[in-house]
Amino acid sequence: QVQLVESGGGLVQPGGSLRLSCVVSGFTLGHSAIGWFREAPGKEREGVSCISSSYGVTYYADSVKGRFTISRDNAKNTVYLQMNSLKPEDTATYYCAAGDCGTWIAVSDFGSWGQGTQVIVSS
Repeated sequence: QVQLVESGGGLVQPGGSLRLSCVVSGFTLGHSAIGWFREAPGKEREGVSCISSSYGVTYYADSVKGRFTISRDNAKNTVYLQMNSLKPEDTATYYCAAGDCGTWIAVSDFGSWGQGTQVIVSS
C-alpha cells in the first residue's frame, strides 16, 4: 500500500539546477521520515539527505551540503530535493524512501522505496 513516486530528473549542464519531487501515499508524511538516496553504476547506494518526521530536522551528506535543500509539504504528501550547482559526480539514479533518519542516512533504516529518477549532469 505504501508508495513513493519520484519525478523531476533529467539532463542538465554542470552548474545547473533540478528539483526532484517524491509523492508518498499509504501513510501520513508527518509521521515518517523521508530520505533521498542516489546510486551511480558500480557504486553503493548512498544517503544524500533526510528530513525527520516529528520536527522536520534535515540532514545532508557532506558532498551536497550548501548545494541541495530538502523540504516537505505535508498537505500534498510531497518531499522535494532542490539541487543547485550540480556537478558531473552528482550523476546517478535518485531514490526517495520512507524510514528513519537515524544518526545518519543509512539504507538499512529505510524500508519503502520509490522506483527512482535519473539525473545526468553533463555538457
